Amino acid sequence: MNKCLNVIGVVLVLLLFSYCGRERMQRFEEQGSSAHTALAGIDSLMWRRADSAFVLLQEFVVGPEAEELDTFDGHYCQVLIAELLFKNDYGQSNREEVLKAVGYFDSIVGMDGADIHGKADTRGVSVQRDAFLAARAHYIDGVGFYEQGDLANACTEYLNTLRIMESHFSEKELVDKKARFMALTYGRLLVMFKDQFMTEPAIYCGKQYLVYNQIAPTSLNAKANILYNIGLEYHILDETDSVVFYYEAAFNALHDRNTIVYRDLMTSQALFDYYDLHDTIKALDSLKSMAVQAASEAERIARYSTIGDIYENAGQLDSAKFYQELVFEFAEDAIGQKLAAKALHDIAISEGDTLEANQYAPFLIEDVAAAAENQTQVSKLNDMFQQHLQWEQERAEAERQQAARLRRNRMIVVVSVLVVVAALLAWLLIRRKMKQQRDEASQQMEAERQTHRMEQAAISGRLKRSNQEVRELKDQIKQLDDLTAKTEIAASFDEEPICRLIMDRVNEGQFKSQMDCTIYKDYALGKEQVMALREAADRHFGQFTSRLAKAYPELTRGDLDYCCLYLLGLSDADISALMQKAYPTVSQRSRKIKAILGENSPLPIALRGIASNDL
Repeated sequence: MNKCLNVIGVVLVLLLFSYCGRERMQRFEEQGSSAHTALAGIDSLMWRRADSAFVLLQEFVVGPEAEELDTFDGHYCQVLIAELLFKNDYGQSNREEVLKAVGYFDSIVGMDGADIHGKADTRGVSVQRDAFLAARAHYIDGVGFYEQGDLANACTEYLNTLRIMESHFSEKELVDKKARFMALTYGRLLVMFKDQFMTEPAIYCGKQYLVYNQIAPTSLNAKANILYNIGLEYHILDETDSVVFYYEAAFNALHDRNTIVYRDLMTSQALFDYYDLHDTIKALDSLKSMAVQAASEAERIARYSTIGDIYENAGQLDSAKFYQELVFEFAEDAIGQKLAAKALHDIAISEGDTLEANQYAPFLIEDVAAAAENQTQVSKLNDMFQQHLQWEQERAEAERQQAARLRRNRMIVVVSVLVVVAALLAWLLIRRKMKQQRDEASQQMEAERQTHRMEQAAISGRLKRSNQEVRELKDQIKQLDDLTAKTEIAASFDEEPICRLIMDRVNEGQFKSQMDCTIYKDYALGKEQVMALREAADRHFGQFTSRLAKAYPELTRGDLDYCCLYLLGLSDADISALMQKAYPTVSQRSRKIKAILGENSPLPIALRGIASNDL
């Protein structure tokens, strides 16, 4: 299919430039637009309707306007051609022209963006407008390298794209098309790093995508797709809480569930249910449902591969063999067939069928040279990414220093103004003092009497202040006494028999979040013990649960039991084992309680503070 699209793309580009004698397009004739204006109109339409813009561009290049193109517009036109071929799923067939456009736009705006705000090029156009074109030229050049399988140069061009944008535009200027363009660039890097199993760079680019997609959404389900891919990377890192968070966020962001994004998300959720929650039946039911809903045979075969993996892991080798044989026979890609061959080989070895295992052995021979080359490529990509991060840090530091200089300059101006004002005030005060001295002779007696009255008032004021200070000191002593009493009560709560029993079990069990809670069932608390803990909390903290329920009526009785456990300083893993609830369930309840309480600090700290004070 891709080969067909590339051939069509080549034919279309040849058609674009092979006819020069057609009549002038009526649309541009009516508007009286110049060639540059026509290109700008097509460019604007491209961001909303790439298919319609592609049709207009084909009409433009075979009309008289194409003959009016100067050097700038000629390169501009080539960038538009490459962008519209890409956006309409054709291969890049004007490669040499794109490379020339990259060099041309770089010669206009450079890469670092120093002192370009407000400047114009030789055509009187803001250099910032040209910088956006330069960034787009680098981006589409990266697309061309990627289509050729040259990941190193593709990565270089995508990072150059980011550098141009970040150098020439402030954060507040990265809106609308520019924000959408930044999101698309980070999206390309995410796919590249994800395919090379570069987990941390992929997560970073995914999060940056979300920042700019929030400003200018790229497509209806783009946010859900990126959230899903970030969750996949966290699954590779075995960071369960992050996986749960991003998968849930991806589900919530979906606008249409009849898409491959939804089916991929459901497939990954099924794998998570199997490997992390050990729910085999639920996982297989979900995967088989996604296979039935597959939009193509290739997608269905990919779902079969996942089903076969779970059956094999669960020890159901006949079922695993059934699905992996389908994958091996019908997979369109070499990687899928190779993975199926490995699974079938392992199954045959497990069944003692050496003859059948040998049938799949040829598919398992690794290309050592290719593996080494791929490792070198990954290392190179990682170095480029780290250098880009360092560049961003240095740039951010330079901006902070510039901002500090601006603040210092403003401070100098403010201080200078204050000095002038102070000098003026001093001059006015001196004049006023001289006038007062002239009047002192006639007013000396009155001044002395006034002084006497002021001294008496000052003495009276000092006495009042002394009395007030004594009262405040008494209040402080009383507050310290109350705080000491509360601290003593809190300490005695920890010494309660039920509290000591619970802490002994926690110290003995050393509970882990990644373990199935049922293996700790011998440490579980009974209803009587949970009730005893509630009574101890109420006894030592002034009816703690009643006060909490009254202040936060959204809390259920079960939530109050959990609050008493958090009051002991227990972690989610401890509570999962003691209450015999799955860790994700406990973690979700923890987030719910924090949301109700309106707290950002850990629950043990937040609840200790609430218990020691009046609600």
